[in-house]
Amino acid sequence: MSYCKNCGFQIPPEAAFCPKCGAKRPDDDGAFGVKGPGSFKVQIQERNIALCIILSIVTCGIYALVWFYNLVTDLNKACPSPNDKTPGTVLLFTILTCGIYGLVWLYGAGDKVDRIRTLNGEAPSSSAILYLVLGLVSFSIISYCLIQIELNKVAQIPAK
Repeated sequence: MSYCKNCGFQIPPEAAFCPKCGAKRPDDDGAFGVKGPGSFKVQIQERNIALCIILSIVTCGIYALVWFYNLVTDLNKACPSPNDKTPGTVLLFTILTCGIYGLVWLYGAGDKVDRIRTLNGEAPSSSAILYLVLGLVSFSIISYCLIQIELNKVAQIPAK
């Protein structure tokens, strides 16, 4: 592990950018820690976003719960952390709190997406705030689409 020269945040060895501030991190030999853009892949299935949206509308939101469950599962696989909740727990807490826990999860998902982008050789953005704001104005499905786009970039199993 090394530390960002810009902000002092601890950077994983495979990351080309600081997960906190987005600054590029040169190694001792001047090369970056990532093999190249698109080199980070995970054993998750790519999903057709248009189909997920259509099924969510046709089933009056029931498929959106399935999609949400799959997003949590895939995001936990792509970017594991010690504080991960199981997909069933996240779904249950979201339902029991009338969506409030879903907003908390969206914010955390944004941080995970930024880490995935960093591992994939891309500059991180402030996805956490974007997903939270979209969720607050009742556009969580757009956040789901944006998260799915990032997950599809690192998926090893193509959509059927």
